[in-house]
Amino acid sequence: PPPGPPPPPPPADIGGPGGGDDMTAAKSALFADINKGTDITKGLKKVTADMQTHKNPGLRQTGPVTYKPGSGPKPYSKPTTTTTGPPKLQLEGKKWSVEYHKDRKDLAITQTEMRQTVYVYKCENVTLQVKGKINSITLDSCKKVALVFDDVISSVDFINCQSIQAQVIGKTPIFNVDKTDGCQIYLSKTSLDTEVVGAKSSELNILVPDNSGEFTEFAIAEQFKTVWDPKTKKMNTVPTEVVG
Repeated sequence: PPPGPPPPPPPADIGGPGGGDDMTAAKSALFADINKGTDITKGLKKVTADMQTHKNPGLRQTGPVTYKPGSGPKPYSKPTTTTTGPPKLQLEGKKWSVEYHKDRKDLAITQTEMRQTVYVYKCENVTLQVKGKINSITLDSCKKVALVFDDVISSVDFINCQSIQAQVIGKTPIFNVDKTDGCQIYLSKTSLDTEVVGAKSSELNILVPDNSGEFTEFAIAEQFKTVWDPKTKKMNTVPTEVVG
């Protein structure tokens, strides 16, 4: 007859390898405690009345933990900067400084020279007239300012402004418009070759006079399309047409 199945393997040693006599003694003590039944609790330490919180109020917590100022990280706060100051219109060296004027329609700079510049800072709801020929004019962080000037040799710059109107009576080679929302530039018949350079700006319009003196408004593109030209191997950028 065929041989019977092999005997089952010996039971695994739950103590793991390397148990030795210490592991055997520990297992014997464990089984001895289990065989005691209810008597196993006799070796536990009894909790007395003075150790119970419901009988000893002194062990209770007196109240909820309160937040202590300064114990955690402080919230970030933006540094404060001065945004207003006393109105100023004065010549400082070669620079006319016009600062912090508000609700003025009569500001004028009449005594000018070609080497001088005009710097207008944080003015609001103001009309400024600059007579004569001057080197440059800069409007910085202004709002609702109307500028009328005769001639500028270098450039007229608008930086961080809102709702600006400018009219050139004579000539200027270039207008630089940077980070400005809402800008209308009125050209004269002698300044039709003026360049207008805009960056990060919106609602930029150029008004060109005709022979009768009437102005025609032209909007400067705000959106552009760039495509790759495989023939020239260059990127071509053109303004996109707004369909209204």
